Parts: sequence; structure tokens; C-alpha cells
Amino acid sequence: MLNVPSQSFPGPSSQQRVSSGGRSKVPLKQGRSLMDWIRLTKSGKDLTGLKGRLIEVTEEELKKHNKKDDCWICIRGFVYNVSPYMEYHPGGEEELMSAAGSDGTDLFDQVHRWVNYESMLKECLVGRMAIKPAFPKDYHEEKRLLNGMLPKSQVTDPLAKEGPSSPSYDWFQTDALVTIVIYTKQKDINLDSVIADHRDDSFRAETVIKDYSYLIHIALSHEIQEDFSVRVVENVGKIEIVLKKKENTSWKCLGHPLENHNSLIPKKDTGLYYRKCQLISKEDVTHDTKLFCLMLPPSTHFQVPTGLHVYFKLTITGTEIVKPYTPVSDSLFSEFKEPVLPNNKYIYFLIKIYPAGLFTSELDHLQIGDYVSVSNPEGNFKISQFQDLEDLFLLAAGTGFTPMVKVLSYALTNIPSLRKVKLMFFNKTEDDIIWRSQLEKLAFKDKRFDLEFVLSVPTSEWNGKRGYISPALLSEFLKRSLDTSKVLICICGPVPFTEQGMKLLHDLNFSKDEIHSFTA
Repeated sequence: MLNVPSQSFPGPSSQQRVSSGGRSKVPLKQGRSLMDWIRLTKSGKDLTGLKGRLIEVTEEELKKHNKKDDCWICIRGFVYNVSPYMEYHPGGEEELMSAAGSDGTDLFDQVHRWVNYESMLKECLVGRMAIKPAFPKDYHEEKRLLNGMLPKSQVTDPLAKEGPSSPSYDWFQTDALVTIVIYTKQKDINLDSVIADHRDDSFRAETVIKDYSYLIHIALSHEIQEDFSVRVVENVGKIEIVLKKKENTSWKCLGHPLENHNSLIPKKDTGLYYRKCQLISKEDVTHDTKLFCLMLPPSTHFQVPTGLHVYFKLTITGTEIVKPYTPVSDSLFSEFKEPVLPNNKYIYFLIKIYPAGLFTSELDHLQIGDYVSVSNPEGNFKISQFQDLEDLFLLAAGTGFTPMVKVLSYALTNIPSLRKVKLMFFNKTEDDIIWRSQLEKLAFKDKRFDLEFVLSVPTSEWNGKRGYISPALLSEFLKRSLDTSKVLICICGPVPFTEQGMKLLHDLNFSKDEIHSFTA
């Protein structure tokens, strides 16, 4: 539903967009950019119509405000007057009006739940809904059994009852260590499934179980050192998080529970959690694309699974702006990696810099040592799609290549059934091709990998393929190694590219199960 204006997300040629059949982008009038909206919110003008008052809003009152020039919308219990925002919304007035005078939370979540609406619309806040949300009984107080164990987690959403079995946790200690043990009752848990952060005296460990999130969230009773370790016993689904005590004293309890502690809820209902990552390096890859290296805090365990993305959050002229990026490897060749800090402490991103873009120009101005807030992983790519895979086809345009980096590496390294991987990489010119020499070396080194470049604005010397995504190009490219081969096609690029590609793939009779479109 609500979206940030065009300079924030998505950029005019960004690969990160809602998939085909999703929302349409509406051209904005002159003077209706993101910066124009930020200026308006800082002008002191009354954008709520209430002269600075905050009110409690009943359902009956909310329903009255359902017109274009008087449009109130509720998101997660807070009501906003979005009438001033109508002309600045790239999704168009119609998209906002579909939630006028009602609770638009579900519609908002369907389109882009990551948008930082609290910051974007803070000057439009009318007040809170009169009906208070109901919290589970153990929200503020948890019954403790011997040594801190609570056998059954509290299910905070009725839908969670249809999900996986509810995990449990326990803890024990030695003179120097405290170990938190999570029993997930699942056999497909690995280190990628666990995200843990220690901040001040708060310890937060989220475990992703299928489409659900199990959260341990505790204010620890004693201080611990910055670094901790995470181990997973995959065959039984047991997670061990080992904390180092600052003082060798006996803990009487682990701590007291914080918000949503010991809860199992659908992943789609969890908010985005950020930690500050330090910029370690940035280097030119092409004339307008750079490789950024960020380092995680020592008090974080965090690995982004193949095919998922994260969100960057920056404060620009006083407003928090959010944009999605897909992590890559630092190189297509593992032997080129230098033995510096452990690889799981670094995250790499290939980012195209738009000189007139608000977000990427701000990223480009960051100095080594500056910080960027990075969210937990998001996305719907399932590694199970690789099971028994024989042919993998990758269709990428521009920076739509970024999700393909880890997909390509994972497939060639971990899929024994794989016969062929083919990448068709669309760009404007030869200078735009990201990691061209590395891709060509990989194709030479691994005979399973084939590579084709397609340029839309080539020089006269170019001997390769030319043009745009088309039936002729795809029908020639998408040939199975065997008639019965199991196939997966991944596609990512600017919106027109992805939408046209999806249509052509369906016309070529590939099923939905054989196609994955990377969007955010």
C-alpha cells in the first residue's frame, strides 16, 4: 500500500521490484520527489489537520475519513492522514484510496512491509486506534521452572498453531560460560537459520523455522563479553549459543523476558530488526558499480542464506530511508579470498551508484569506518528448489546479476545432480558487464557453466548477441540437457525486463515451479 517515493525504492532501473502482477508505478508530477516530501514534512505545515493534537480514533471515526482530500489509514494500530502524501506516492492515489478509512495493515504488508512508514509519515500521525492490542499473558511476566526452562513457547498468533511444533529452550552455566539451548524439533536447521544479537544487556536470538520465526529475547541478568558462538546439531535440530561471562559469578537466573520472548509467529508478521555494520572497504567494479564490504558487530551471529536479501537503512536529511540489496560473495573464486577475518563476519554488496539518486549517492559518500544499518534476511527463495536439479538457467539484467552470484556458486559446489548452468547476462554496453573476466574464467574452469552476454547498445566491434530479452533468444538459450531434466529458471532485472521475461517463460510452457523471480 504505502510506498516511499521513487528515489528511495525502487530506483528507475532497480532490479528490486514487486513481481509481475503486483503494483504499478505511477509517474509523479514535477516537484513531487522524495526530497520534496521530506522538505514538506520539515516545513512546519500542519499535515494532520489537527493542529498538533494526537487523538484516539474509533472505528466509526476512521470510516468517516475515506475521501481523497480527507483520507485516514490505520497501520498497526496507528492512524495517519495520508491526504498530503497522495501526490508523492509512486503507487498512485488509487492504491492509497483502496485502504481509505480502514485498517490497511494487511494491504501494506502484501506490497512492502519493510517501508519505514513511521519515519516517512510521522508528521501525518493522527493518533492511535481506541482499541488496544491484546498481549499474551506472559508478555510482561514469565513463569520460570528450574534453571530457567519454559517447556512450551507461547503462541502469539492463532495461525502459528498450523505451523511447526513449538520449540522450547533451556540454559545452563559453568564458572565462565552460559549456554542457551534451543530445541527446534526440526531436522533442517543450520547456521543460516539462526540470527543472534547482543546489544547492551539485551540478548536476541531468532530462529527461522520454515515460514515461522521463534524468538528468544531476554534482558540478561549479568554482563557478558562481546563475542559469543553458535553451534547447530542438524540431525536433531538443537541450537547451542555459548555466552562468555564478564565475571565468574553464578547466575541465579538467565534474565527477564522482553517483547515477544519465547514466541513462535509467522515470519511475515515479524518486524525488521537492524544492527549497525561498519564499512570496511569499497572498490570500483565497473564505471558505476562498486563492491561494498561491511563487517558485522562482534556481538552478532548472522549469515544471509542463498537467494535472500537484506535492507539497508540510512537517515537522510532527518528521515530514515530503506532500500533492499542482495549480498554477494567477494569473488566467484574462493581461492582468491585473502585470509583476513572469518568470512562469516563480512557481507559484500555489488551496488550501482546513481549520481542523481538519493540513496546510492549517500552510500557512495560514506567513509571507511562509517556505519550502515542492515536488517535480518528477507525473501522467499527456498534452497529446496535445488534438490535433484539438473539444469539451472539464470537470466539477469544489470545489477539483477547480484542474486545470481550466490545461486551460481551454491549450485556448482553443492548440487551433485547438476548437469548444466547457463547465464544469459543483459547489459547496455561492454563497460556495464559486472565481473566479466571472473565469469569468463569460471566458464573456462567449470565445463558445466555456459555464459552468454547480450548488449542493447553495443559498439560496432561487438561480436556477441545484441538486443533485448525476446522469444528468439530464450527459445535458443533454454534447452534442457535431457528432455526429462529437472529445470529451474531464475530471473532478475529492472521491472520491464522481469515482467517481459516472466511472460515469455510462461509462453514457452515453463511451469510456476520451474521459475523463480527475484523481487523485494
